[in-house]
Amino acid sequence: MAGRRLSPAIDIEKYLRKRNLPHIWCAGCGNGIVLGALLRAIARSGFRQDDVAMVSGIGCSSRLPGYVDFNTLHTTHGRAIAFATGIKLGRPDMHVIVVSGDGDATAIGGNHFIHACRRNIGITAIIVNNYIYGMTGGQVSPTTPKGSRATTAPFGNAERPFDICLLAAAAGANFAARTTAFHADKLEDLIFKGLGRKGFSVIEAITPCPTCFGRRNQNPTGVDLMNLIREQSCGIEPGGKSEAPAGIRLGVFADRDEKEFTEIYAEMAAGAGR
Repeated sequence: MAGRRLSPAIDIEKYLRKRNLPHIWCAGCGNGIVLGALLRAIARSGFRQDDVAMVSGIGCSSRLPGYVDFNTLHTTHGRAIAFATGIKLGRPDMHVIVVSGDGDATAIGGNHFIHACRRNIGITAIIVNNYIYGMTGGQVSPTTPKGSRATTAPFGNAERPFDICLLAAAAGANFAARTTAFHADKLEDLIFKGLGRKGFSVIEAITPCPTCFGRRNQNPTGVDLMNLIREQSCGIEPGGKSEAPAGIRLGVFADRDEKEFTEIYAEMAAGAGR
């Protein structure tokens, strides 16, 4: 395909815990696309496997670290960023990655998320936004689109959803970007960029759940949902301004070079005895 950047060939098996396969994700789920994009981005970054720590909480996407051969930690609901913060402070040399769902990261884990942005600690957070609580039965999450149906909103969701990237940018994250599982090559590129940034990086991957969201909202298969996010997606101009009045706004919402938290902490600790 002319103009498309091709990833270098990588040995996928090198990064996988094959004894834990097959995975538990439903047919049509985009979590596998996120996993592939993440592994390709890590390979491009040249990180040693022993230098990567991957942390997750609870949820469908949070099962991802169980399938990869890095230092991994599967923690309690909403607490992935808290555990990851401890790892980064104890081992600032490590590449710390959080994989979290929209409910795990921005509902029960919401305070951890905004304060990690505020601290600008050197963690890369992959927020897999499936629009719903998929593992626990299809309840409304903080990112369920307004008007969409869920088990806790049988007549439609009355609440406005969070804009995760605008929230991250406003709270102080160095890097915040959004794309979808349909745009798999762009997802890989954005994760690669996030891994290379100092400070807190947020990459939001839109991939609606076919089982708990799609079936209740006239898009019952993974193909239907891929077509939906393709049709709804629009780019942004610098500064986050949308090119369209509605839709899924894709692009980079924050890209700055503020000092990273563990560097500041180390400098203060070194000066404490003076």
